[in-house]
Amino acid sequence: MKYNKLSTIATATLLAMGFTAAATASDRVIIQLDNSKKGVVKALTKQLGGDVKVDADGFIAAQFSGKSLSEIKGLLNNPHIKLVEEDALRKPLAIYNDDQGNPMTEQLTPYAVYQSQANQVALNHGAGMKVCVIDSGLDRSNVDFDWGNITGDNDSGTGSWDVAGGPHGTHVAGTVGAADNGVGVVGMAPGVAMHIIKVFNAEGWGYSSDLAYAAQKCTAAGANIITMSLGGGGANSTESNAFATFTNNGGLVLAAAGNDGNNVRSYPAGYPSVMMVGANDANNAIADFSQFPSCTTGKGKNVTTDETICVEVTAGGVDTLSTYPADGATSSSLYAGSTAFASSAMENAGSASGSTYFMGLATATDSGAAGKVCVIDRGTVSFHDKVKNCQNSGGIAAVIINNEAGMLYGTLGEGSANTTSIPAVGAALEDRSALLAAGTMSVTIESSDYGYMSGTSMATPAVAGVAALVWSNFPGCSGTEIRNALKVTAQDAGAAGKDVYFGYGIVKAKAAYDYLTANGCAGSGGDTGGGDTGGDTGGSCKGGPRKCG
Repeated sequence: MKYNKLSTIATATLLAMGFTAAATASDRVIIQLDNSKKGVVKALTKQLGGDVKVDADGFIAAQFSGKSLSEIKGLLNNPHIKLVEEDALRKPLAIYNDDQGNPMTEQLTPYAVYQSQANQVALNHGAGMKVCVIDSGLDRSNVDFDWGNITGDNDSGTGSWDVAGGPHGTHVAGTVGAADNGVGVVGMAPGVAMHIIKVFNAEGWGYSSDLAYAAQKCTAAGANIITMSLGGGGANSTESNAFATFTNNGGLVLAAAGNDGNNVRSYPAGYPSVMMVGANDANNAIADFSQFPSCTTGKGKNVTTDETICVEVTAGGVDTLSTYPADGATSSSLYAGSTAFASSAMENAGSASGSTYFMGLATATDSGAAGKVCVIDRGTVSFHDKVKNCQNSGGIAAVIINNEAGMLYGTLGEGSANTTSIPAVGAALEDRSALLAAGTMSVTIESSDYGYMSGTSMATPAVAGVAALVWSNFPGCSGTEIRNALKVTAQDAGAAGKDVYFGYGIVKAKAAYDYLTANGCAGSGGDTGGGDTGGDTGGSCKGGPRKCG
């Protein structure tokens, strides 16, 4: 997997974004006026306790801290004012978004579930679908699983399958089948049976032989689907034969395309018997890290094209919320007044609430910050020095706002390099005006059982979960027929038609369900998708012959 611009904490990178809540009524208003009377209206606004935030042609915007819209309108009953209306919050939106809330106290649906239509198809538990997850283990400390429906195997030297070797395998398994139990997150195929095979050792890598042997164990466990968020260079006949056998016996094998953002073919994803999965984001755009090998090999007269050796489909794999080992992730929350804003945890667990103080670039101490939450612009000095200056000024928390579009991800230094102790979070440039206008602010950084990861590692279990979901409703189909249906019904994205980045497009569970309902397992006969045969690093995965995908 690919981590989101944050350094590791112990062996795991802990990605954190704030859990947002719906915007509430604001004490900030827009006042429409004649430009010739603007000076009078501005003076009146200030006299009545308003703080002018925007001075534009034909209107101003002002904040009256603690006052309701009706109270403000009453104060501004003046013939020089045309209209007073709420200055409504505007935030950047993706096509698909995670549910709002805190997964430690309520259940959230990740955006990829909506994007793939997995919420529109019910899992048929009676079909006996089982997904074999070959990864770094699934930590039993996370309660968001139907543990009575999960089995596992250890590989040589890797330890117990239900004690995670880093968060990667637990995150992957959650995307496949986290339970629909009212807390945490919900997987693509909630509660689907899983068999966990722990192949990664303490250093975070394994071998082709480990994967070939794991495929045999998946078969012995009665699995229908194998998902592998891993990969490496170089084909291996023993490994290839193992997955071809699983596929030829009616199963479905999926593996991550890889995260180097180039056209290199990674294995096992590059074998014809394995469905290669790429990653897209919440806006249906390809992830910049998603590998895109060509479907064409050979030269001259020996050139051949085979769609089963390149990306066939994609799914959400950017900023994917899923399960972690208990307390293995860090989450942050940021409230300006009563409105929640997205944030990223930088450092220092804790919670602080108080009045806000804009500290500019925070290049030096400022006594005005004493007892307050420092709101700071990015730039000039390091994040650590900004937070340190806030703390040395008596500040109780720090919010650093990005100086370019998007969320600010960063750290204050590892170990002894971080000499700060107050909670500090990053915030998006798009929220700057609202954050600067806030009279009060609350910042919290705490451990969580849920966190974010990015990579084709996250997209691959999403497709595996979708496949299990759809297949459970058509148990008479073969894995290859499900593979074909997912390709035929994928939503075209990127360049028109099939391409090397998206393959056939973004998987859609309901579309595949409807297609199989209408056409049966064999399809419509005129399909262009499908074939008859059939990595990323995360947690402590550090590379090697076969690393996390």
